[in-house]
Amino acid sequence: MNGPKRAMVMAAGLGTRMRPLTNDRPKPLVTVAGRTLIDHALDRLVAAGVTTAVVNVHYKAEMLKAHLAKRHDLEIVISEESDALLGTGGGVVRALPFFKGEPFFIINSDTVWVENVGSALGRMIARWDPEQMDALLLLASMVTALGFEGPGDFNMDSLGHLSRVGERKLSPFAYPGVQIVHPRLFDGAPSGGFSTNRMWDIAIEKGRLYGVRLDGVWIHVGTPEAVRDAERYLAELRLVV
Repeated sequence: MNGPKRAMVMAAGLGTRMRPLTNDRPKPLVTVAGRTLIDHALDRLVAAGVTTAVVNVHYKAEMLKAHLAKRHDLEIVISEESDALLGTGGGVVRALPFFKGEPFFIINSDTVWVENVGSALGRMIARWDPEQMDALLLLASMVTALGFEGPGDFNMDSLGHLSRVGERKLSPFAYPGVQIVHPRLFDGAPSGGFSTNRMWDIAIEKGRLYGVRLDGVWIHVGTPEAVRDAERYLAELRLVV
């Protein structure tokens, strides 16, 4: 695939909602269907042609680094956040030099999804247009998303432009933690820790935040109960297939 060859994997969180499973390991090393969450994410990236993944680490960092050292199908670069958590935005800003000014994937290390037809990341690559977009977000239907509680995250028009959901209104889409970004999305970003939401809002004002719909089912794996639900769903799916 002729898409970004580099990716940022967000793996520095404390995983507090996943306790007690995260008492002795970082959340990316929690297993779902016999595979760690971070390996689910890295497998998707490798299949999409990514050759270098930058992984930020904080909680139980040495354990995560030892696990990642076992992978040899792509280059793993560690972005240290041992001094302080930087949030989804600050973590990316610290790692920006690794991307050499080129567009790259950002993927949460705890996102799991089941595809229907084709590849979600492949569809994102085909849709990506750096001339029009500062970021392209994968969006999951609220109707089919499993384990997600909330009003949704964005509205999307017929051209793919994203906008925020109005107060006390529901959105048809949730953000499952996958995007392609151009480094300019973070131009003028604050120092220290902050959320990528701040940069998305600026891109929305410029008409440069876009989305593409996931053709499949996103599984939100945020708690021990959600892990069990995800494994049950995936097991039932294998029986059907």
